[in-house]
Amino acid sequence: MDTYDSQGPTSRRRTSNLKDYFVSATPLQKRLKLARRQSSVFPSPSRRKIPQCSQLQEDIDPQKVAFLLHKQWTVYSLTPLYKFSYSNLKDYSRLLSAFIAAEKQKGLAVEVGEDFNIKVIFSTLLGVKGTQRDPEAFLVQIRSESQSSREHRQDKVLWTGWFCCVFGENLQETVSEDFTCLPLFLAHGAESNTSLIGGWFQKTFDCCFSPLAISAFNLSWMAAMWTACKMDHYMATTEFFWSVPCSPQSLDISYAIHPEDAKALWDSVHKTPGEVTQEEVDLFMNCLYSHFHRHFRIHLSATRLVRVSTSVASAHTDGKIKKIKARINLSDTLKIAYEEKDLKGCQDGSAGKGTCCQAG
Repeated sequence: MDTYDSQGPTSRRRTSNLKDYFVSATPLQKRLKLARRQSSVFPSPSRRKIPQCSQLQEDIDPQKVAFLLHKQWTVYSLTPLYKFSYSNLKDYSRLLSAFIAAEKQKGLAVEVGEDFNIKVIFSTLLGVKGTQRDPEAFLVQIRSESQSSREHRQDKVLWTGWFCCVFGENLQETVSEDFTCLPLFLAHGAESNTSLIGGWFQKTFDCCFSPLAISAFNLSWMAAMWTACKMDHYMATTEFFWSVPCSPQSLDISYAIHPEDAKALWDSVHKTPGEVTQEEVDLFMNCLYSHFHRHFRIHLSATRLVRVSTSVASAHTDGKIKKIKARINLSDTLKIAYEEKDLKGCQDGSAGKGTCCQAG
């Protein structure tokens, strides 16, 4: 869980020194100036937009957006869906509900409870995409209704998953019109239900799910992009977690920074309005490494970054993402996650041949 304690060695008093140290750090400033001079000679580094509220998000149902917040989503990659149709969402709801009921009758491990009537609801998620050409995202929910909840007309949501495509127009062009490319699937709920529903999708649409890890490299990008976001107020500490492989068991390092100090550090290295560059990400992380080494004599660059958490969102290398801020566009973060995806499965026709929703 993403709970943070602002007391102790990570208090504001200490982190204020972090800001002062880096803004006046002469060696780092020299390196920054040198890197900027070199950028005029060599090709520009890769760039990404700083995530903000997009025009497409204006169509999103506020209730659905609120439902997606503050939940930990496990991300999977997904091969194209064969013969999927948005006009058949009601039919899919009925068919998947019947499938789950049949599996429950078989006594399989379906976590839906004993005394509940189960129903599955498919619905579109308008605006959750990178461009107008991307297919619409859609949401799948398993809901239960007990005798008591019927009186109050309230359902309990047992499991949720959503399928989306961000900046995937090039991928859509590589497949025939019989396929729908929604290469990212995010699930929240019991793993047994994820596996069950994934199996139904695999059989129905000849697709295949794979767990999607997020590399330390892209975690650094996410940390920089989220730190760069303009916030009215900060709700959580900016925190990094590194893993140190050692025997007989691994060692974990937690590094918490006051969000205003993290933003001040970012502003000191950021020079491209509206964008984040690889150069700036490297400088931002190197500043953190240098400060940590100065105080603890530990080289974080020799460890592995496994999780980042900010007031905007958090992400873990095992493919778990949590969105906290509603107004920030999630498409840019999902695009980074999508870039982790190995497209070989889509290109060599292996859809439907792999193991569905296997835990990483």
